Amino acid sequence: MDMPAPDPAILGRKAELVARLAEFLPERAVIHDPAETRAYECDALTAYSCPPLAVVLPGSTEEVSRVLALCHAMGVPVVPRGAGTSLAGGALPTADSVILGVARMTEVLETSLEDRMIRVQTGRTNLSVTGAVEEEGFFYAPDPSSQLACAIAGNIAMNSGGAHCLKYGVTTNNLLGATVVLMDGTVVELGGAHMDAGGLDLLGLVCGSEGQLGVVTEATLRILPKPEGARPVLMGFSSSEVAGACVADIIRAGVLPVAIEFMDRPCIEATEAFAQAGYPDCEALLIVEVEGVEAEIDHQLGLITQIARRHDPVEVREAADEDEAARIWKGRKSAFGAMGQMGDYICLDGTIPVSELPGVLGRIGDLSAEFGLRVANVFHAGDGNMHPLILFDANAPGQLETAEALGAEILKACVAAGGCLTGEHGVGVEKRDLMDHQFAPADLAAQMEVKDVFDPAWLLNPAKVFPLAASEARRGARLAAE
Repeated sequence: MDMPAPDPAILGRKAELVARLAEFLPERAVIHDPAETRAYECDALTAYSCPPLAVVLPGSTEEVSRVLALCHAMGVPVVPRGAGTSLAGGALPTADSVILGVARMTEVLETSLEDRMIRVQTGRTNLSVTGAVEEEGFFYAPDPSSQLACAIAGNIAMNSGGAHCLKYGVTTNNLLGATVVLMDGTVVELGGAHMDAGGLDLLGLVCGSEGQLGVVTEATLRILPKPEGARPVLMGFSSSEVAGACVADIIRAGVLPVAIEFMDRPCIEATEAFAQAGYPDCEALLIVEVEGVEAEIDHQLGLITQIARRHDPVEVREAADEDEAARIWKGRKSAFGAMGQMGDYICLDGTIPVSELPGVLGRIGDLSAEFGLRVANVFHAGDGNMHPLILFDANAPGQLETAEALGAEILKACVAAGGCLTGEHGVGVEKRDLMDHQFAPADLAAQMEVKDVFDPAWLLNPAKVFPLAASEARRGARLAAE
């Protein structure tokens, strides 16, 4: 994975930079010892790493503003970092960059149950947002599999979703407002504790922008009343293609479950060994959950199981009680970790129209055989957000490169089917050089013009999202024009 060569002039000013940061940040908030900065050399895309010049951990919007203003004045690139759970290399540093982490910024700033909102610092973990309001009968809907660890900052950067996004949407559907610090230190407020602020939708622009436009330090989030009840049903099928066809039929019928999750045999076996969830012995599994009052749950599950039986399922089983429901979801939520017991893997994130699931799953099987690497599938089937896991041996020469080549072909297949490169993991460096398979040159140029407005010197999160040659040329042109 190519990255820009570090700027010797910036490397030579490290001591000055550290000294100036230490003037307004606590000692523990400035990390510059090479032995300690190695902890920040990568995120969850561990195949690539590079220790940063330094790491700063500010505790407030004001401190973030001062850090960015200083780095802007000194021409030092900044890589925003939430909890480091990005699977696309979104927080991968360069050797001449400063990592700006929000891990110390975890406070709940305001809660209004009447307005159904909560305002938090963005270093707070996803799950702990619900934890702050669940005793009052509320919850925060987006639920990535990493929700125990991932930060709201990263959720906003990548527009993360989760298992229940079919009904409740992804982060952008649950983000009401944000405090954003621009690269020059300017603090701006977008949106607020209400629906649809007037003017241009800059909040929608920032959500999903992968730290390219600014650093989000505070977020106003929508919270919702907990449903009266919920119940999942397990459905096993003889093949991935049949399971995909069942998903398409459920959506086509107009039924709206809260979640439709998919796992194939490799993933079923790994998660069953890890979580003992009681999954059936089958080639592909669907977990479909509905919620509401008991009568509504019974009615919806009746329609869903009726549709499933048209596809000759191996097994259809509703959760008998809350304990069984919890085991079912424990298996799904632990799937990525459980797959790690089988070896190294790359997790992809292509998104396709639901109607294309059978064909794309078949294509993934063909590509797996062609490249000679096993692919396991676990994903949010209800909205077509696929997460193929390519298994390989990182210690075998050439296997990482083969896995990446296979991943590129799978993502190209998603785009060819009418989908896109990413649903919630972001582009980062993983899909950066595939962007021209989805976007025409004029489209990419328009996107880069937006970055020009927010970050004219192209100092925020360098070498991400846009093809490297294009972004380096753009940055060079901007610097020459100043």
